[in-house]
Amino acid sequence: MKIEQIETFFVDRYLVVRITTDDGTQGIGESCYWSYPKAAEATIQAWEPVLKGMDPGDIEHIFNYLFRYNGAFRSNSIGGALSAIDTALWDIKGKRLQAPIWDLLGGKVRQKVRAIALGVGGDTPDECAVAAKKVKDQGFTALKFTPMLKNWPEQRYGSMIKLGTEMVEAVREAVGWDFDIGVEIHRNMKPAEAVVFADSIAKYHPYFVEDPIVPDSVVAMGEVGAKFRVPLAIGERNFGVYEFREFAQLSNCAFFKPDIAAAGGITACKKIAAIAESFHVKIAPHNFQGPIATAACIQLGISSLSWDVQESVNENESPRVDMVDEVVQIKDGYYIPSERPGLGMEFNEKSAEMFPFKPAEIPPPIAEDGSVALK
Repeated sequence: MKIEQIETFFVDRYLVVRITTDDGTQGIGESCYWSYPKAAEATIQAWEPVLKGMDPGDIEHIFNYLFRYNGAFRSNSIGGALSAIDTALWDIKGKRLQAPIWDLLGGKVRQKVRAIALGVGGDTPDECAVAAKKVKDQGFTALKFTPMLKNWPEQRYGSMIKLGTEMVEAVREAVGWDFDIGVEIHRNMKPAEAVVFADSIAKYHPYFVEDPIVPDSVVAMGEVGAKFRVPLAIGERNFGVYEFREFAQLSNCAFFKPDIAAAGGITACKKIAAIAESFHVKIAPHNFQGPIATAACIQLGISSLSWDVQESVNENESPRVDMVDEVVQIKDGYYIPSERPGLGMEFNEKSAEMFPFKPAEIPPPIAEDGSVALK
């Protein structure tokens, strides 16, 4: 079997890769370099000539070959491109052997993967509480939300800490104590602010506090983590085993949040999960992309001991539901793994026509003094 064709498709903001072999077997993957997906697509297209003719079964070799191609440069365009290709190769292997990917990875360590609901939020504590109660009523046992207003650069230090704490308190009161709350900061605090805020919400026992500061420095994140009395979650923008190795050693984190469509696909994330296991760190993967990335996560989540909660968005809505013939199902707050070969789904090529490419346009917030509000 040889790689014969590599195609890329945009469905809204989702970049899908489809690899076809000389016997007609097709595998699909997804990239999560959502801010500049055209760069990831260009990387895939640059690799196409060297991939053609390779044996798609040599996944580990292909991963390392592409990672070191043209001098081993690092970027999210490379990570996103390699992730999509790697997942597609695993999909091909599963179809070739007529087995789900989780079966090829050693079988099940659990029967289902717990979902953590996203999309909870509001501008007031009461609005956050209503949204939290709604997802609990839907059967979820965990949620993640951002206890900060969209205009956070305009808030003063004291009001930001006070309002954020009140939002966490309101959510805890709404869902009770037999429920896990993830707190997402979206890199919007300075180290000192993050430490004070973490202390302020510690009594509400957050499951984790995610990305409290910008991930520019592992050392800086470690300094924050050393002062936290709550679990720290990091890693959604990172790639490969080397960066996560440093997080494990230096950051004092409790959760890794690799994005399987940016961190290196199934090949890299199964190794990242092993690093996490050796440090007693849990995996709560970043996942707000399309159904192909979700399916790849569930394949690993079923087969990796360190996998914990899986970020969940509604995949029964367009355009996600239109991208594939079957999304991974959630029942009573848990993802149920597919028994179909490979990823357990097929790409709907017509979805690319239904939902043309929509580029990301998210300018950074501007502080009242006119500077970029990077906290």
